Amino acid sequence: MSSWKGKTRGGVTGHKIFIYILKKSGINAAYALLKFVAAYYILSAPTATKNIYKYFREIHNYSRLKAIGAVYKNFYLFGQTLIDKVAIIAGIENKFTYTLDGENYLKALGRSDRGGILISGHLGNWEIAGYMLKNISMKINIVMFEAEQGKIKGYLDKVMKNQVVNIIPIKKDLSHIFLINKALRNKEIICMHGDRFVEGSRIDAVNFMGKDAFFPLGPFTIAAKLKVPFTFVYALKGKDFKYHLSATPPVNSENMEPQEILHSYVKSLETKIKEYPLQWFNYFDFWSKDLKGGVFEQVDYEKRTN
Repeated sequence: MSSWKGKTRGGVTGHKIFIYILKKSGINAAYALLKFVAAYYILSAPTATKNIYKYFREIHNYSRLKAIGAVYKNFYLFGQTLIDKVAIIAGIENKFTYTLDGENYLKALGRSDRGGILISGHLGNWEIAGYMLKNISMKINIVMFEAEQGKIKGYLDKVMKNQVVNIIPIKKDLSHIFLINKALRNKEIICMHGDRFVEGSRIDAVNFMGKDAFFPLGPFTIAAKLKVPFTFVYALKGKDFKYHLSATPPVNSENMEPQEILHSYVKSLETKIKEYPLQWFNYFDFWSKDLKGGVFEQVDYEKRTN
């Protein structure tokens, strides 16, 4: 199906085990255990395995053998990003370094008198970018689905030492819109993902990596309606404990339609996914034509802009 269930795979027990290993033996030991866990997930998560295999075969045209190897590498990298996130947020490890392209863009956004919106995707490890960007003067609010908070966030809150971001949960009563408005009025930064939707969301079909895929209109509607500057930001894992953060030049959303911002985002995301194909962490059938309850709003973007 094309829509996402609103909840990321994983449980509290797994997080507790890795946090215990991180504290007692360090990150290298956690990585070593992860090699076996990644292999286990290939067997225990058949739907995710099938979908990510299909991604490598049909989107990147990998051979069967290369795609099988890529599935394992993908699970292993995904596990590493989760471990890295816990290690950094909880202050357990201090080995991580990062390079940042577009730091001046983010600083300019932080100085904006209207706040700004950072739009990213489930490519790489954006969650830790907020913690890495603490040297840039900006109050960061991460918008996420309410189901993603749950017990795991509650447990992580107990081990966090230096939480420098605020979480805004997306709720059915739309109360998150009020919180987003409030944060922007306070000249704060909003971080959102632009690549997932749940059933009932307003969506649009866009050509992405050579095939039509459905994207949510919500994040792009917020940027357009609130008329605040936006930028696309990514945090990709490099070798060992290095990350590469990048930001595109901020764009003023005044006089822009949501679909226009969406198409700009998709082009940006395509560039990054071609550069880091192994770090695509959407484990549902992203290019499925099954709307599964989504409210479809397709706009002939080419005709409208010509």
